[in-house]
Amino acid sequence: METGGAAGFWAPGSRILWRYRENGGTQVHIARPVTVVRDDADLLAVWLAPGTECVKPLLADGTPVHLEPLESRYTKPRTVQRDRWFGTGVLKLARPGEPWSVWLFWEPGWQFKNWYVNLEEPLVRWAGGVDSVDHFLDISVHPDRSWHWRDEDEFAQARRDGLMDDQLAERVRAAGRDAVEVIRAWGPPFSEGWQHWRPDPSWTVPSLPEDWDRTPAHVSS
Repeated sequence: METGGAAGFWAPGSRILWRYRENGGTQVHIARPVTVVRDDADLLAVWLAPGTECVKPLLADGTPVHLEPLESRYTKPRTVQRDRWFGTGVLKLARPGEPWSVWLFWEPGWQFKNWYVNLEEPLVRWAGGVDSVDHFLDISVHPDRSWHWRDEDEFAQARRDGLMDDQLAERVRAAGRDAVEVIRAWGPPFSEGWQHWRPDPSWTVPSLPEDWDRTPAHVSS
């Protein structure tokens, strides 16, 4: 993994970690090695390549998280496992200080599928990458500019299970409303043509470092 260069920005082609800490805890439970597409004062764009080895959460009894009934999904003990990112790659876009990132998905053959607004804590930068906490609620945005909320059931369950209090839940809802205003106005990044972007063919798939869960010595937002 590489540290940021001039003015703390990573050069295109740098490999960093895009990580999420567990909800209601401090440990990293999602870690994805990505390649930097662009990094400046306005935007961080990274590419998650197909086949990338990642870390994802798993219930301690071996049950995949998405197969566990919602009522017990967030209360049963968890661990993590290494796995591969299957399917097509994902382009992730995040603006400094914004409480969401925007992900672009394609079907095989680079047929653009949709944008995905992932509501989350604003990214915190450190020498080896960026960290956040996922906020459950998401928004899908389609090529025809229509949109819909996603995972409202998970958001409600997380509230019931005490993973977010009323104050945080309202902050997340407000962030979602702000994101919807951007979608309705067709502002950046939706208006910027990222669906036509393609990765540099010379890029190789980044590897997952053994110390993927290391605690940054110095963290800045």
